[in-house]
Amino acid sequence: MIRSEVLVSAGARLGEGPLWDQANGDVVWVDIMAEQVLRTRLSGADLRRSSIGEPVGSLAATADGGLVGATPTGLRRLDRDGAPHVARFPECRADLPANDGKAAPGGRFVVGTMSVGEPELGAGSLWAFGPGQPSVLVAGTTISNGLAWSSDGSVMYFIDTPTQQVVAFDHDIEAGTVGSPRPHVVVDPVVGAPDGMCIDEEGGLWIALWGGCAVHRYLDGVLDAVVEVPTPLVTCPAFVGDDLSLLVVTTASLDAGGADGAGDLYVVEPGVRGSPIPVLGTWAETWD
Repeated sequence: MIRSEVLVSAGARLGEGPLWDQANGDVVWVDIMAEQVLRTRLSGADLRRSSIGEPVGSLAATADGGLVGATPTGLRRLDRDGAPHVARFPECRADLPANDGKAAPGGRFVVGTMSVGEPELGAGSLWAFGPGQPSVLVAGTTISNGLAWSSDGSVMYFIDTPTQQVVAFDHDIEAGTVGSPRPHVVVDPVVGAPDGMCIDEEGGLWIALWGGCAVHRYLDGVLDAVVEVPTPLVTCPAFVGDDLSLLVVTTASLDAGGADGAGDLYVVEPGVRGSPIPVLGTWAETWD
């Protein structure tokens, strides 16, 4: 068991989507319900909050050092005045906002939608944004969450939280398409619901457990390590730092019953480095 420590007391209602912003040397993440993007140094100092005006579910960096966020209306360039769109969802539904997403090997932004309120099973999708029109990678999802790719980009891992599992797909980097799903990890509901996910240089998957006070590492589908987080609603891990040797973990205070540390950002040295973080292609450097 590895115990995490508070990096910064943020008190986020729904902290999510941590990302290492190498261009600026910041850890950046979102508070979805507060419609904010948060930044801090690795020391935990200089916490900054930017109000976006709509929920931001996830983030990705661009090759020119910028930042793109996934919102209910589409992808927005968050480092530009007026946060202009770079792409839009073909159909916007308030009850199916953007949730977890990441830059994929090859430069696309892969992002899923989630059903809010009373969950509508199978109403969401996992989308791929890139040059041209967005396309559906995985249809019939409910709460799209964790995403990760193998070091060579040939395998995509994906979590649809209500299924309690991670599935793997063969991934075509150039075409940005995936094959048929196959089970990779099954998470016992007793330990929590699988939420956000990241991958290390050894291929280990680090999975946040909503309701589980922990992040679990699975190597070759087998539980290998546990990071203890002292608050129940654990949402997403990410490797940060210039050498990707630190793991940060976002949490939520929503429905946490006033638990100490709920919504804070945590950090741990896991003893393994993260896999390199892809950035978006040049298509994301323009906007409509």
